[in-house]
Order: sequence, then C-alpha cells, then structure tokens
Amino acid sequence: MTTIGVGHYLTVAAILLVLGIFGIFLNRKNVIVIMMSVELILLAVNLNLVAFSSALNDLAGQVFALFVLTVAAAEAAIGLAVVVVYFRNRGSIQVEDVNLMKG
Repeated sequence: MTTIGVGHYLTVAAILLVLGIFGIFLNRKNVIVIMMSVELILLAVNLNLVAFSSALNDLAGQVFALFVLTVAAAEAAIGLAVVVVYFRNRGSIQVEDVNLMKG
C-alpha cells in the first residue's frame, strides 16, 4: 500500500494551476470564467501551502492558507458585485465591452 506524499499534492496543485492559466488565456471573452480561473490558481497555491505545512509540521502555512481563502472570498464577492452592476449598465459582461469604459 502506498502513502500519499507531498509529490502527489504538488502534482494536483500543478494541474489546477495549469487549468487556471489555460482558463485565463484561452477564454478572454467571459469575465465569470476568468474569475473562476483566478480562483483555481488560488486553490493551487492553498494546496501547496497546506501540503508543505503538513510535511514540515508547521502550522504557519495552514494559517496563511486561511488568510488566502478569506481574501479570495472577498475578491469573489466584490468581483461579482462589480460584474452585476456592469451588466445592469451595459447589458453584457464580455471583456471586449470593458474597453468602452475608457474616457
């Protein structure tokens, strides 16, 4: 029977990071998908923090992961509020339409 080591957690975190980066670069049209991709990247960072914290028997990484989760929740709430207000004004949440806000 094999045990799950730090390498397994790093592999899952790397997959989440790559999915988040692909989500940002391949879909530049929808703001909601971009925000979800940023959340995937933050989840990968949190997984790395918790994995190394557990491997090193230090709680600092887990505490920092809680702070990252708090900031991510606030970012998601504020970001969605901005998207809702923008949709009410423009009728669309396409990224190309954001350039109309200049000036």
